[in-house]
Amino acid sequence: MTQAHGIRVAVLDDYQGVAAGLADWAGLGPDVAVDVFREPVPPAEAAARLAPYDVLCLMRERMPLDAALAAALPALKLVVFTGGRNPSVDTAALRARGVTVCNTRNGEGGIATAELTVALMLACARALPREFANMAGGRWQETLGEGLEGRTLGLVGLGRIGARVAAVGRALGMRVTAWSPNLTPERAEAGGATLATREVLFSQSDVISLHMVLAPSTRGIVGPAEIARMRPGAILINTSRGPLIDEAALLAALGEGRIRAGLDVFDREPLPADHPLRALPNAVLTPHLGYVTQSTFRMFYEDTVEAIAAWRQGAPVRVVTA
Repeated sequence: MTQAHGIRVAVLDDYQGVAAGLADWAGLGPDVAVDVFREPVPPAEAAARLAPYDVLCLMRERMPLDAALAAALPALKLVVFTGGRNPSVDTAALRARGVTVCNTRNGEGGIATAELTVALMLACARALPREFANMAGGRWQETLGEGLEGRTLGLVGLGRIGARVAAVGRALGMRVTAWSPNLTPERAEAGGATLATREVLFSQSDVISLHMVLAPSTRGIVGPAEIARMRPGAILINTSRGPLIDEAALLAALGEGRIRAGLDVFDREPLPADHPLRALPNAVLTPHLGYVTQSTFRMFYEDTVEAIAAWRQGAPVRVVTA
């Protein structure tokens, strides 16, 4: 898609190679050259490789854009990131340099993340990855799964996504409890759960699912003490952010076979090929698929093209001011 024209646009971290087909990039005009990067740009190379670009299009939090990198990109005039918020982008530093920052609509990411949460829960309970592999290898029935009816689902966080998971849990016949630092009995009930203390939730839940925003106050909120309280064989699901869990404590518990985990998010993404989590039979792993659906990505890229076009016309849309 690259041509020698006036405005250069970099579309970063298009892992699936779908950006070109989900929006009308050519509609930006013949003077706009668009380069799509499928592979992550290593941080050490980012300043040099991105220096020629006037516009950076970021997919969620895949590419951090801090003040140091922003200062090293003299041609940069516009940043568009997908989704409503992106803590990996230093918007204040960009605005101080005169760079416009825009976002996109959220799409169905919240709904899709709740659905994936339930899928991971079921995959862990019924040992589906192992049995998928068994069927592909010509084998038959090697595991004994567990039903979820009558079990306790503990939700750490009961916002929009947590409440959807609570509804599915109730539909499966599970008892649903919830805890977060500011959750009240009334809000828990409104979200379809019963308020529990942090200690009780971790000690009495058969499945624990995390639905919290990553912030300094929530980083490591599931630490060694919480993991130690979990019942033997309990399932820990994380479709929110990897650093909510103390990774060392999680690896230790999984390595000892005390618990199981369904993880869609990790401390480092993409997860390195040699990461020890990949070798654990009691960990069901997906590559941050929570928000990754066709309709969401189509909205993301169409909104990105719209933002670039509006900016060129001097009337930017969805400008991030905080």
